[in-house]
Amino acid sequence: MKRADPRVGQGSLSVSVRVFLVDDHAVFRSGVRAELSRETDMEVVGEAGGVAEAVAGIDAARPDVVLLDVHMPDGGGVAVLTGIADGPVCLALSVSDAAEDVIAVIRAGARGYVTKTISGAELADGIRRVAGGDAVFSPRLAGFVLDSFTGRSPVPEPPLDPELDSLTPRELEVLRLLARGYTYREIAETLFISVKTVETHASNVLRKTQQSNRNALTRWAHRRRIE
Repeated sequence: MKRADPRVGQGSLSVSVRVFLVDDHAVFRSGVRAELSRETDMEVVGEAGGVAEAVAGIDAARPDVVLLDVHMPDGGGVAVLTGIADGPVCLALSVSDAAEDVIAVIRAGARGYVTKTISGAELADGIRRVAGGDAVFSPRLAGFVLDSFTGRSPVPEPPLDPELDSLTPRELEVLRLLARGYTYREIAETLFISVKTVETHASNVLRKTQQSNRNALTRWAHRRRIE
């Protein structure tokens, strides 16, 4: 996908940065949309309040930049990052400035992390910068990422879990819904796929996780805090 160039000058053809908003608070999304509407080089092309809605909306809208909340139901920002196709760059926007949150979303693929105390002008500038290829962080948060890469981070590396890591993003979605007690038909309706496809994914999940039945799989998922 061709990226919008945030360095377009006054005498050049205007190029809009296409932005998608993901936050489970509708009032906050409205505020961000209002702030970005003042920017002549930005266009909000969609928004979502949950993980599944966000993944579907982002894949359909094909934005340049995703503004992504970190803490939401169903796995939060990390689940969105692992569920979307390659293309948009993601800028985390959160109330949290905890090291573990910053490092988790950066490891999952976000290009930057800013807190919700940021001003509208600063947020717009951050969007332009990640669209242009830069990494963007609120003050002091960059230090968490540097410490993580140099081995000085107080946040431990996540333990290796080959069985969990072997699941595709879609299989992980099916696993989450199975663990919540959804029927195959309910999963199919939620993910907009056929019941037969759900059965195939469920069979793959059982095989990859080496679980004998759905009850065992649910216990396995809960032990890993997959909800």
